[in-house]
Amino acid sequence: MSAFPYKKTSLALIISASACPALADTDNIDTEFRVTPSQMVQGGNGLIQTPTARMREEGGLAINYTDNGEYRFWSVNLQLFDWMEATARYTDVRTQFYSDVESFSGDQTLKDKGLDVKFRLWKEGYYTPDISVGFRDFGGTGFFESEYINASKSFGPFDVHLGLGWGYLGTADDITNPLCEFRDSYCDRPTGFSGRGGKVDYDQFFKGTTAFFGGIEYQTPWEPLTLKLEFEGNDYSVDRAGELEQDSRWNVGAVYRWKEFDFSMNYQRGNTFGFGVTYRFNMNSLSQVKYDKPPQTLMARQVPDTIDKVDKSRLYNTLYRSAGFALSDASIEEDKAVFYGTQFAYRDQDEAMERIGRIVASELPDSVTDYHIVENSGGQPMVDTIIDAEQFIAAARYESIDSDITKSYVRTTPSKEVMDAYEPTNTHGLFYGANFFWTQSFGNPEDFYLYQTGLILNAGYAFNNKLSVMGSARVTLLDNFDKFNFLVDNEETALPRVRTRVREYVAENKVGMDTAFIHYKDNISENVFGQVYAGYLETMFAGVGGEILYRPVDSRLAYGFDINYVKQRDPYNQLSTLDYDAITGHASVYWQPEMLKGTQLTVSAGQFLAKDKGVNIDFAKRFDSGIVVGAYAAFTDVSSEEYGEGSFTKGFYISIPSDLFLLQPSKGRGTFPWVPISRDGGQMLGRPVRLIDSTAVRSPFYD
Repeated sequence: MSAFPYKKTSLALIISASACPALADTDNIDTEFRVTPSQMVQGGNGLIQTPTARMREEGGLAINYTDNGEYRFWSVNLQLFDWMEATARYTDVRTQFYSDVESFSGDQTLKDKGLDVKFRLWKEGYYTPDISVGFRDFGGTGFFESEYINASKSFGPFDVHLGLGWGYLGTADDITNPLCEFRDSYCDRPTGFSGRGGKVDYDQFFKGTTAFFGGIEYQTPWEPLTLKLEFEGNDYSVDRAGELEQDSRWNVGAVYRWKEFDFSMNYQRGNTFGFGVTYRFNMNSLSQVKYDKPPQTLMARQVPDTIDKVDKSRLYNTLYRSAGFALSDASIEEDKAVFYGTQFAYRDQDEAMERIGRIVASELPDSVTDYHIVENSGGQPMVDTIIDAEQFIAAARYESIDSDITKSYVRTTPSKEVMDAYEPTNTHGLFYGANFFWTQSFGNPEDFYLYQTGLILNAGYAFNNKLSVMGSARVTLLDNFDKFNFLVDNEETALPRVRTRVREYVAENKVGMDTAFIHYKDNISENVFGQVYAGYLETMFAGVGGEILYRPVDSRLAYGFDINYVKQRDPYNQLSTLDYDAITGHASVYWQPEMLKGTQLTVSAGQFLAKDKGVNIDFAKRFDSGIVVGAYAAFTDVSSEEYGEGSFTKGFYISIPSDLFLLQPSKGRGTFPWVPISRDGGQMLGRPVRLIDSTAVRSPFYD
């Protein structure tokens, strides 16, 4: 018998039962004894098996492992905004094998990846609850595919939750789907799993059986301990592990919090024990103490009478040592001083400019009324920050209680006069460097985790600030790509093997030439930049190409176009190419929307390496610490059947500033990708130089 016999319940009644028309600001709610949100079994803010409407502070990251009978879950939950959370999850089904073909996957148990998102529709007030809507496992094979709407309301140390679930969360079938009242197609939901995965089943959303779920959390007087009681909407009749026995829909659990860790235990279905551990931190507040000299004081400022008495050597050296500004040219006149250089230490523009301005103001006479700080990239002037000396000095000396030093300067495109006066001292010569790289892929049939790590050694020669030759060698230190056997299955595929030959490139070239090319760049007009290049452009392709980019200073929009003719490199002879060739290129829009703080959206439409046509969308979010997390997906004219497992190209990445680990300021970064499954459709050329990166100082996002 159903736990809820009255199945003709309307959606309006459910929502009105959990909300009240009276409104109040959540700032008035007593938060001293409120329950702190914790992670549910599958990842995401919730009880045990069911989500709640709760959100954490923006930037909150939770890394979870849970062990739950037939399932083990690894998940990462990220609070992208205070109104949106996202969860990426891998599931290990202990009772099933990855495939029936031993030569393909051995005895590896079944692995499944899933993505969840949740959005807050209404923020809790004094009388009203948090209300959220969520989508579970919407981009995977559909093992746990669900949609839900739920509400959460706090009462002192108690947090009460009530929700309505569809799909996996609604298999108990408590009530008739309320949406059936509007359209009959919502009454039934296709059963089974989505096979190759990766396809979003929009046509299934909010369809089929529906059930209530919810529960209570209690913050005990002992601060580290929280208790949970849950009533779930799943009856476990359609689980991927097989139909599971459920003796009760009531689950109980407890969470013990110690420093940055949560340890959980639970008893589910009336017959199953589970446990888990969560490590959590906030990416907004993450920081590292720095041992750094304070900015130059101007309180006892004593400067020479004329520019002839300026100690230029001391000025230039101090700019390098104390402001992280490496000069390439400078001009000091009676009323104006121009300094060309590269900022290599301070990620924060305002901090860098204040340090530079204070040093310049402490060395130059009062007759110099304007300081031009021209920041270069790749030897080319990109941004001219013009400092009003009088305003800057007054603000730096705190002569007014409302002084704002940032209002004493403006950023602009270098004028023709400033560009023509640029005569860099070192326009040619050798350059070199080294970078750490890490490539990884999860959820493969050969092995759950494939990785490659090592060093990329870079070197080149600059003929001037526009023309250079450069190259890189990839030194693999550790990898297990020898397990990747996708190529040797002799399967006829619809697409050229532009990426799935990765095992050959990695295994055959532990130390090898990654790139070797000639490169020319120039500033075409005030806000337009261009480049051309030719040679071995990336590990798998060689060719020729070019790019133009329109990017005004501090604009939230930039536009670019690249076109390339490439041939596939021979993995067994690094200097040779194979017969396969392609024209690939994209028109791109780069947008930093004002309504979404700290985000960048990149949309690139064109032809990919396998000659499939479509669009690649990249969304990145930057937190206050400088950490950037991003996700991308390519949608092309290749069908999910032609693409293969995963249905379409997608991936995630996290970019971490090096100064979060260093005691001195630094502008370096490390990027760590996560590619669930890499196939041949929707693959972009890894161009060795991108103008959006080399012009980043004009409208910084990562710094």
